[in-house]
Amino acid sequence: MSKLKHTGHKVLDFVEDIGLLVIALATVVAMIFEIGVMLNARQVTLADLLLLFIYLEVLAMVGIYLKSGRLPVRMPLYIAIVALARYMILDMKNLDTLRMLGLAGAVLIMAVSILVIRYGHTRFPYDNKDEG
Repeated sequence: MSKLKHTGHKVLDFVEDIGLLVIALATVVAMIFEIGVMLNARQVTLADLLLLFIYLEVLAMVGIYLKSGRLPVRMPLYIAIVALARYMILDMKNLDTLRMLGLAGAVLIMAVSILVIRYGHTRFPYDNKDEG
């Protein structure tokens, strides 16, 4: 029975690796397309830079997961903050006050969440005895 469990674990690891490879390749393709858009427009805007930053964060997240086998919860929060900032920059003229406050509140909540998670990791570090 343990041999079957071990084989199932290997299959899941392989599927995870394939999924991460697809995510990484799709991110690189999206980056290339975005660079093409900037070259065609012959200008680079803050929204373009933030989008490239989001792509780099996704690649970093994939890299961290491949190296450590763990996904830091903070990484998707960083990506979400940058995505909201990009949305606010792109659609600033069309946002009413209430929606702008809501978006700013969402960013603040995520930033506080990151601080709480970081504090929790330093104050109550993981016990690595359970690994393996």
